[in-house]
Amino acid sequence: MGFGMDKLIEERIRKAQAEGAFDDLPGQGQPLNLDDDLLIPEELRMVCRVLKNAGYVPPEVEELRELHQLEAVIASDALEEGDRLAARRRMEFLLIKLEQSGMARVAQAAWDQYAEKVAARLAAEQPQGEAP
Repeated sequence: MGFGMDKLIEERIRKAQAEGAFDDLPGQGQPLNLDDDLLIPEELRMVCRVLKNAGYVPPEVEELRELHQLEAVIASDALEEGDRLAARRRMEFLLIKLEQSGMARVAQAAWDQYAEKVAARLAAEQPQGEAP
């Protein structure tokens, strides 16, 4: 959705909110039920609940978690250069794996962030007046 459309939608929501269109809705003031599994097929609900209660998450979620941890470690400057290189290689491997797993949009966003940080770091390391 374009930026203009987002702005229009937000304006309409604010207007409806000001006019009281969202007052007296069922469940108002109650906490959201975040365990709602209506979107999960009935025959899979029990399995999904057991896996969730056991702390299982899909491999892609684990890989995203590891990716963010690697990103933080690399940014912290707490690693020796060899370890930093190994962490970057692992990060690149995870990005490729996520892209191949069908999470291309998430992987692309992560690649973009990574590329920006690498470019900024390289620019900061260049002596003044020297071309990259």
